[in-house]
Amino acid sequence: MKKSQVSADRTWAELGIALAWLTKKYDESPPYVRADGLQAYSTLEEKLEYATDVLPRGVDVTWVYYTAAKSLISFSVVCCPNRFHPELPCPLPPS
Repeated sequence: MKKSQVSADRTWAELGIALAWLTKKYDESPPYVRADGLQAYSTLEEKLEYATDVLPRGVDVTWVYYTAAKSLISFSVVCCPNRFHPELPCPLPPS
């Protein structure tokens, strides 16, 4: 729906490539670690497990959390066609 944010290098047909992109973004800006040692967010492994489950079924994945610099980060993989919005056309089909 945001055609200005669509590009061929960010359009994938393979789950593994989407998971690698999510992992790269996570590694570039990891979530902050609580001083008390308790877990603030789901682990990367848990996030990837969920993404592996839902992306093939046409369900989008969005990861949002605070970084160590206290910045809010958000990134998403949007499925096309989408399970919940099958009437919306894909803005840029993968090659």
